[in-house]
Parts: sequence; structure tokens; C-alpha cells
Amino acid sequence: MTTSTHAAEQAPAGGFEAAIGRCRDLGMRLSRQRRMVLELLWDVKDHLSARDIFEKLNARGRNIGHTSVYQNLEALQSAGVIECLDRASGRLYGYRSDPHSHLTCLNTGAIQDLDVELPSELVRQIEAHTGFAIESYTLHLSGRPR
Repeated sequence: MTTSTHAAEQAPAGGFEAAIGRCRDLGMRLSRQRRMVLELLWDVKDHLSARDIFEKLNARGRNIGHTSVYQNLEALQSAGVIECLDRASGRLYGYRSDPHSHLTCLNTGAIQDLDVELPSELVRQIEAHTGFAIESYTLHLSGRPR
């Protein structure tokens, strides 16, 4: 089976400004704290816990409290502006909100965003097997470096 994959260093169409525009379109107030959280997620392009975000922002000299970080992450995630991955170790937040897949390194736990396109024949087989018309999908892959 062939899949095409592209690392997510290439931001989804529109980038950071599109995320800001989406917030405005949704009527979300773009407070200084909310903008700081978004900027950090777009700068690091990684999956971070709320604690990581709090620590990174404060290390950059951006004064923000734990509660503010949690509230802004929840608001941004609920509005579909950022993604939230529930893991056994807690929630991780990422800058992407478009449908995409993930590859988790079993050695380090690092998560990499992937754009994966399944062969159309495989999608048709899944539809025939399940009786569902597939409209979108995400995959979670786990592995170790070779």
C-alpha cells in the first residue's frame, strides 16, 4: 500500500494569520494572553502540554498564569482553532486544526504531524466493509526509528 506523507513543518493553508482570522470570524476576543498562546504554538509547531506552554511563555518573559493558559487553550480547542490530543500522560495541544494524522515515536513519545492520503481503492474497501461513506479520516501510527 502506498501512502503519501509530508511532514507538518509546512503549515496548513493560511498559517498563523488564518488562525487569527478564524478567531475573529468566530467572534473570539483576541486578548494578549490568547494571542501569546497561539503565537507560541505556531512558533514551535509541536504538541505541548498546558504546563509546557506556561513554562515556555514565562521563559520568554511573557507573564501569564496557569489558569489563563488553561482557559485559553480550552477556548481555542473548543472553537476548533487548535487541536487537542488526549494521551495517558495528559492533554497535548498543537497548532493545526485541519484533518491530519500522527506518528508517535515509541522510544521518545514524540509526535509528528503527517498528511496521509490513503489509496482510493482502500477507502472504497473500507466503505464497502462498513457501509459508511468516508468523508474524512485521521490515522494514528506508532513506530520506532530504523
